[in-house]
Amino acid sequence: MNKFDVIEKYTPKGDQPKAINKLSKSILDGNKRQTLLGVTGSGKTFTMASIIEEVQKPALVLAHNKTLAAQLAMEFKEYFPENSIEYFVSYYDYYQPEAYLPSRDLLIEKEATINDEIDKLRQSATKSLLTKKDVLVVASVSAIYGLGDPSEYINFIFEVKTGEILTMKTLINNLIGMQYERNEYEFTRGNFRVRGDSLEIILAYENDAIRFEFWGDSVEKIIKFNKITGEILEELQSISIYPASHFVTKEEKLKSAMKRIEKELTEELDKLENEGMLIEHNRLKTRTLYDLEMMELNGYCSGIENYSRHLDHRSEGSRPYTLLDYFKDDFLIFIDESHITIPQMRGMYKGDRSRKETLVQHGFRLPSAKDNRPLTYEEFNEIANQIVYVSATPNDYELSESTNIVEQIIRPTGLLDPVIEIKPTKNQIDSLIQEIEKRIKKSERTLVTTLTKKMAEELSDFLESANIKTHYLHSEIDTLDRSKILTDFRNGTYDVIVGINLLREGLDLPEVSLVAILDADKEGYLRSSSSLIQTIGRAARNVSGKVIMFADKITKSMDKAINETNRRRDIQKQYNSKNNITPKSIVKDIRDINERISKDVSINKNTLKLGELDSEDEIADNLSIAELESKMYDFADKLEFEKAAKIRDFINKINKKI
Repeated sequence: MNKFDVIEKYTPKGDQPKAINKLSKSILDGNKRQTLLGVTGSGKTFTMASIIEEVQKPALVLAHNKTLAAQLAMEFKEYFPENSIEYFVSYYDYYQPEAYLPSRDLLIEKEATINDEIDKLRQSATKSLLTKKDVLVVASVSAIYGLGDPSEYINFIFEVKTGEILTMKTLINNLIGMQYERNEYEFTRGNFRVRGDSLEIILAYENDAIRFEFWGDSVEKIIKFNKITGEILEELQSISIYPASHFVTKEEKLKSAMKRIEKELTEELDKLENEGMLIEHNRLKTRTLYDLEMMELNGYCSGIENYSRHLDHRSEGSRPYTLLDYFKDDFLIFIDESHITIPQMRGMYKGDRSRKETLVQHGFRLPSAKDNRPLTYEEFNEIANQIVYVSATPNDYELSESTNIVEQIIRPTGLLDPVIEIKPTKNQIDSLIQEIEKRIKKSERTLVTTLTKKMAEELSDFLESANIKTHYLHSEIDTLDRSKILTDFRNGTYDVIVGINLLREGLDLPEVSLVAILDADKEGYLRSSSSLIQTIGRAARNVSGKVIMFADKITKSMDKAINETNRRRDIQKQYNSKNNITPKSIVKDIRDINERISKDVSINKNTLKLGELDSEDEIADNLSIAELESKMYDFADKLEFEKAAKIRDFINKINKKI
């Protein structure tokens, strides 16, 4: 299917028809920049989907964090069930970049934990962009980081057809060149194995396996099968195999790059020697020669991305290839929560540059390592053809850049912006607990935002000690676990979530009827008028929505946020009165965001211990069916088939009961 088509059950309401028509016309007229000023709960995501349907262009939706990106991907999948909705975020669950601290003479080596499932989704995104037109990619700002030359990636695509002349040896050599690994013992994503006259592989972007059956020097059959059960799913006539990595290089190009690296090394060593920097000279020589030796032996080395300029044959100072280069020329970009996302994009280049310059200055990296970097915002703007900024509180930058600014204030549900109450800070925790307990009695949820991480942790512990089910949400929690916490929050596993600034933009939690803002009168980034408006918006999806600001004075930011909230509340009231609308809370199915991103995303959890396999009741209490299936696959991958079989049988029992 090559046409975006929003599912019929969704129709524009409130301010949505006006916003969709104006912005779609502006885009089709060729205007480069526009702004959708949409309040919380007004259906901005549906408006974006409808605009994409109107203009029929591949789209990139940028979000400022992974949790919001996951939620957006889930919503777009509901609007576009027949189209390709992809998810592209950083595949690091933990990432410590390489850095040098001169004051302590300390080199911090790069350390990272890669999430295999997210890597698979990234591979799926680029594959879809190269093969389809109806592709919408929801991405975090990692989209502006280096990804590898798309033209080189395309050159590696290898098509196999039944009946064609192709030896197994040729196929193996091609797969190795595409960075697939042969592994006869562990059959996982990106690996292949040989079984007699058959070769089996799990492609980098798939969950099921492919078997190539050979007859002499030709391919007799191509079969897709379940990697665990061996069940045949489909017999194929042909298949295109895409590389296992975005960073692939032909052998001749690698050798050419190595010569360029050697030339730069010689020049830099001469420079360091002339300046009398012998320690840096020896350090750089030893490290770079070792990397070159690894490239010669294996085709890659640890930290090979630092040589990306040479591998891509780019000139000094030129921008890296990114996800944006995998799109065709005419595509549309939405920057969600632009007031946060754009400053974040601007800051990425400067932070990376400072760290790289220190490494280069002290002989840990060649100067070309500085060209392994994120895009500058100016470079991003040059690539981006048309952008729609989406925010309830756009900055002056977005407004000044836009030729068309459309307000979307009316909510289809008739919901009003929440009532705001100001309470003194004296005895604020006792007062907060009383308010929380009122919500618990009505099965409603509460968000509490603090100014510091320490205060959030202490408050979370205190509420727990008061027998209030509380969870603390912070940046150190793994990507997929954050989404799971929010799903549990909606389900009632927790009544309260405490955080700092992670609770502001974009989180769709209709069960929340109370938002408490501690230290609301402390002027600053987290208590600016735009931040306060965004935080207030978390209570705008529930008919009982209320915001309590704990403060001893009303600051300019508080006053502005309160006035703007009341203005929007009055507009909605007038609309409701005119159209005889009774406000009602948003009702949404509670589904795990991660499961909606991809049918086969597994959630790595430690709640199911090996010893618990003796008790079906304990397994049932801890894990959902989707998580049980994930754990079953984990055991099977480790060749622990008895444990996998036991979980499989238990799942079958549950399904029969259902």
